[in-house]
Amino acid sequence: MPAFINGYDKPALNAPEQRQQAALTMAEEDDARIRILQSLRGKICEAKNLGPVSGPNRQRDLCTFCTISLDQEEVFRTKVFDKSVSPFYGEDFYFEIPRPFQCLSFYVYAKSVFQRDLPVGKVSIRKDDLCKYSGKEHWFSLHPVDPNSEVQGKVHLEMRLNEVITENGSLGQHLVVRIIECKELPLISGQNCDPYATVSLVGPARSDQKKTKVKKKTSNPQFEETFFFEVTRSSSYSKKSHFQVEEEDIEKLEIKVDLWNNENLAQDVFLGETRVPVKILRNDHIHKAWYLLQPKGNGSKSKSDDLGSLRLKLTYIEDTVLPSACYTPLCNLLLKSPDVKPISASAAHILGDICRERYEAVLPMVRLLLHHNRFVPFVSAVAALELDNTQEANTIFRGNSLATRCIDDMMKIVGKNYLAVTLKPVIDEICDSNKACEIDPNKLKEGDNVEVNKENLQVYVQKVFSSITQSSSSCPPLMCDVFRSLRHLACKRFPGDPHVQYSAVSSFVFLRFFAVAVLSPHSFQLRSHHPDPEISRTLTLISKTIQTLGSWGSLSKKLSSFKETYMYDFFKSFQEDKCIEKVKKVFFNTPRDSCVCPDREVQKRAQGRKRLGKRNFKKRWLRVTNRELSYHKHKGKEALCTISVKNIQAVEKLDESAFNRKNMFQVVHSEKPLYVQAGNCVEASEWLEVLGQVTRCNEGRLATFHPSNYTSGSWQCCKSQSNSAPGCKPCTTTMLANLQLDIDCDRETERIFSFLSSNDTKLQNMEDACASMAVYQGPQREQEEYSKFTIQEPKETFQTLKQLRNIMEELQRQHNIRNDTAAQYGSLDNPIVGKTS
Repeated sequence: MPAFINGYDKPALNAPEQRQQAALTMAEEDDARIRILQSLRGKICEAKNLGPVSGPNRQRDLCTFCTISLDQEEVFRTKVFDKSVSPFYGEDFYFEIPRPFQCLSFYVYAKSVFQRDLPVGKVSIRKDDLCKYSGKEHWFSLHPVDPNSEVQGKVHLEMRLNEVITENGSLGQHLVVRIIECKELPLISGQNCDPYATVSLVGPARSDQKKTKVKKKTSNPQFEETFFFEVTRSSSYSKKSHFQVEEEDIEKLEIKVDLWNNENLAQDVFLGETRVPVKILRNDHIHKAWYLLQPKGNGSKSKSDDLGSLRLKLTYIEDTVLPSACYTPLCNLLLKSPDVKPISASAAHILGDICRERYEAVLPMVRLLLHHNRFVPFVSAVAALELDNTQEANTIFRGNSLATRCIDDMMKIVGKNYLAVTLKPVIDEICDSNKACEIDPNKLKEGDNVEVNKENLQVYVQKVFSSITQSSSSCPPLMCDVFRSLRHLACKRFPGDPHVQYSAVSSFVFLRFFAVAVLSPHSFQLRSHHPDPEISRTLTLISKTIQTLGSWGSLSKKLSSFKETYMYDFFKSFQEDKCIEKVKKVFFNTPRDSCVCPDREVQKRAQGRKRLGKRNFKKRWLRVTNRELSYHKHKGKEALCTISVKNIQAVEKLDESAFNRKNMFQVVHSEKPLYVQAGNCVEASEWLEVLGQVTRCNEGRLATFHPSNYTSGSWQCCKSQSNSAPGCKPCTTTMLANLQLDIDCDRETERIFSFLSSNDTKLQNMEDACASMAVYQGPQREQEEYSKFTIQEPKETFQTLKQLRNIMEELQRQHNIRNDTAAQYGSLDNPIVGKTS
């Protein structure tokens, strides 16, 4: 009798093989929900002893910059460093990696005015080797940039041996080679290539070559071409040796596949090669597999020592994110943390306790608590615990504790746009005007006047404070909620100190937020690059001044207590302007919540709107604020087109097939869609994120969209002939949170699981400490390892630890199940690394 499941007439699964098939199907559906998410964070520190680009006379005039490439796609570039063979770049970078890649490369180029920039050298690190360098600085030797080594992509091949009867009636063999397709070939001059392949049978005394057709404008060509090569055999052939070539021949013959880009009038560009020995058919009648394309082994060689070296700091993270249901137990345990008494027995506090040396371990926990609106009660509880152990009011929140780390991360996440609104205009003015502010007599340049410099510094400091005191409407409500809680806790702990409620807040607002952002504006996306040494010195002086003047603790001191004499005049002006009262109004009141992100200018070079077909792509500067999206012919010039943010209905990716262009997205609004091509995959991802943030609260957002374009009377994606037809694909889900944070809770929980797993020994030590303390109630003779943990209630803490361990074991089991079904060697996801020349 049939069983009805979800309205479909479906036979019941009674047979064992049917139940097994159903289980496999469910496992495949689970695997489809597994995500591999990659990110890269690091710093291009400096280069040393860069070699000459063209002869020894070029060395002294070397102006260089550095780029980062995923395979052959550039995704980051430093500014140009003038005339130095040992430049200090000091450029921080972070980006999500939105696609698979094989190699991460750092190129050093010499800037040229009249011709193409010349490569000095490169550092290439295969993806599998990135973990060796994670988290620490390393010096890497630069290697020559050889065009024959700049390859990427995969090729799908099939080989077999066929028996044939020759013209004279004897038996012979044909080697049949089928080139099926390629994937992920590089862009050429920013556009899809025109690839073709040559297939050669290579041996000691022969080299037969055949060629496929050229495929136009694609990085994933479908060849589906078959080639036949005659293979000779010895006269001792017998039926016993069926489908075998003589042993000598097999060892020497190989198939060589080269990929090229057809350049028509110019020389064709080498895209990569792979070599497959024919002897692989001794065991398999048919061999079918994916191969990674390799560089030519006979490229130009030179000593890397002559090119110099590059100091880099890299942290590559790859998270295997399982289906959401796998993370529910761990997520729920962490979210209960604010309610656990005492707070030190909670899962979130235990994570911070065992990962004290790893500052980044707190960030995923903060993001998870923010997403679920549990951050304020948790940080209030850990702050109260810290205050209980603070003996003097003037040392309040000065250490690197769990409370300060959580609040630091919260301010960086929630206050990112707030910093852009408040400080970016002032920072831009300081960097662009570059007035001398040096007040140290030992560092003055010839002709500088210390009084003039002090006036310049005071003007800059006043502008910074003015921007802060006028930022009440932009200050995030969550920051004010946290600061209000800190004030109440501080007053309760030190009731006799009238200044403690202010110093509790100022230790974060000025010491850990504004002063740090002024000191390193590039780290907070306030400037695109690390400032020059002179500007960096000016920013250091401003940062130090606002840090001192903004400290509420200084109110209880005499003016004569300032170490720097110039600070006396600054503080008098600070008091006269009543800056203290103005700052109170910003951080001690709750500003009105705003649904739309504050103004944010992001400059990217993109392609313009589609009006007259494919040829109407032009380079434009794209600018977005919380009110409008506009594009300009040149940076800073009048807008050619302006779109109100509130009229934007969707921001989505565009299929590559729409215009044969990669990294495209579309802005759907009340008029025709705006089609934009970003410079690379990272920029495209950033644009989608930024535009999604400022439009996520729009009332007229669409539920569906068209992933392709409308041309020749129909939509290319669904073939609907109506220009106004509803979309055929669901729009990206948006989260209408009051913080407007796009947080992937599954990914954050996976990160927390990784940190807990890597500190399993400390978890075990903490369990042992709890067991020891619970059993022995006398005076504690703490072991050195136990003293590092905060254990107030050993029984409560032990219970949480056991829950954590059980959850971690189950999560690890889920990972192991999926690791057991890893991609087969030779598949698309795990291609074979073939031989090279």
